[in-house]
Amino acid sequence: MFDQILCVDDDPVTLMLVKILISKALITKEIITARNGWEAIKYFQKIIANPETITTYPKLILLDINMPIMDGWEFLDSFIKTDLYSIFNNTKIVVVSSSIDPLDIEKSKSYPIVIDFLTKPMTKEKINLILQKI
Repeated sequence: MFDQILCVDDDPVTLMLVKILISKALITKEIITARNGWEAIKYFQKIIANPETITTYPKLILLDINMPIMDGWEFLDSFIKTDLYSIFNNTKIVVVSSSIDPLDIEKSKSYPIVIDFLTKPMTKEKINLILQKI
């Protein structure tokens, strides 16, 4: 069970589907959403700015890679190359993308924080796969 799960995706339909699946799986108290990597980075920075909330943060991030403003790759680079990774190093990321490009799958493996790469759409079975890897 997670205190929070962060879903980072610019597609409102995907966000709604993921929220429904996660709610039915009863694996978190709270589902946070961000429409791009920049919003996700700002969310973590807000947690750091308020020391009282630093114990409650997303331990799992479902991350799309194709988004405007800051895509998933840029989010990963920013998260790892800043103090965020040192503070939130037990957070795990699952890339959830419509991409089936083998290069994207291989690239995701180069990030130590990424535990899996799943293709959209999300399903109950894919949520269960994530839970098995954590």
